[in-house]
Amino acid sequence: MKFIRYAKYTGEPADAIDLEELVKRLGDFFLQSGFESQFYGVSQMDPERSMEALREAILRALQEGDLLPENAMSHELREMLDEPSAMNSQAVKDLLDKIMERMANEGFINPQQPPQVTPPPQTSARAQLGQPHERQPEARFEITDKTIDFLGFKTLQDLLGSLGRSSFGRHDTRDLSTGIESGGVSRPYEFGDTLNMDISATLFNAVCREGPKVPIEMTYSDLMVHQCEYHSSCATVVLLDCSHSMILYGEDRFTPAKRVAMALSHLIRTQYPGDTLNLVLFHDSAEEVPLSELARVQVGPYYTNTREGLRMAQRILLRQKKDMRQIVMITDGKPSALTLEDGRIYKNAFGLDPFVVGQTLEEVNKCKRAGIMINTFMLASDYSLVHFVQKITEMCRGKAYFTTPYTLGQYLLMDYMSRKTKQIH
Repeated sequence: MKFIRYAKYTGEPADAIDLEELVKRLGDFFLQSGFESQFYGVSQMDPERSMEALREAILRALQEGDLLPENAMSHELREMLDEPSAMNSQAVKDLLDKIMERMANEGFINPQQPPQVTPPPQTSARAQLGQPHERQPEARFEITDKTIDFLGFKTLQDLLGSLGRSSFGRHDTRDLSTGIESGGVSRPYEFGDTLNMDISATLFNAVCREGPKVPIEMTYSDLMVHQCEYHSSCATVVLLDCSHSMILYGEDRFTPAKRVAMALSHLIRTQYPGDTLNLVLFHDSAEEVPLSELARVQVGPYYTNTREGLRMAQRILLRQKKDMRQIVMITDGKPSALTLEDGRIYKNAFGLDPFVVGQTLEEVNKCKRAGIMINTFMLASDYSLVHFVQKITEMCRGKAYFTTPYTLGQYLLMDYMSRKTKQIH
């Protein structure tokens, strides 16, 4: 007689991993900007986009702990993960492959198979050929728009949390809100006001005048309206320095800047749909990049053509019909390049070239005349650069923030949201 024995299904270890938490921990790996690569700006030669590099990144995230619950895997597998030679274990390889398969199925990565190479013939018409030694192409992957949007949301969430949302204390915070909200005591209605009526104050006025009786008779003088904050529309261009200095001096400044730009994009899309945001990268020259490609860009050439970036930002903003137009410039270096009238690029990396500085400040003056504000976020503290940025601020009546890659996001989001409202009296 046959018997069927049933056992409790415990599931695969890969199924117990929270993929969103894993993607968050892999954020620096996904957004890497050339700091770890010897081939700056050449994504086709970048080894960090290979599936093998992704396996190693996932393994490092698992070894840091807390991703796999204690009861989700055997004691032997946990010991294998902690060993330095964990990649040599077939069980660990299978676990990593299943995790990557889940990431692909849920739309976080898009695996790409290596191209098929047809081997050469082994013999020719005259003689036999030797065995060729060919380098096998690696399987690669691309991060999807879902991953980019998720990382932008998580960065925004972390930045807003660091600004403070505690229920205790009296410090003002800029919590996310939509629409128009009250901003003070009510006042009597005047002709032309929006009928955002304060019902309680209106009824109170009528009762005080006529006494407590039914029906309540109201007159024009009883009407009270809320004083509100007006949310103006704003066109913003993020002018992001991607010159070589953004990854020099032992510090990656470009990846945090990309994170902040992604967070600002998510904030505008979800909370301020009337606003617009464009991205311009400047290096030896300048180029507009779609926001969907922001996470994939890397540090480019060596020099810093600030004037060309300002020119392109102006052309974009002058097409926008918004209440406010602004440039948010994130940089760590002095202007060291200039596009001449004949198209050639003049370069001088030694000190502040008076010719380059003069032409750049003339472009700042054009922004001022066009009503475009420039807010500069400087990731360096050199004396000559401080003086240059202060001159820009003085000319266009913008703001200058001398920050680090770690505090850039807090300053930028606070500045953006503080200028989103103005009081109507």
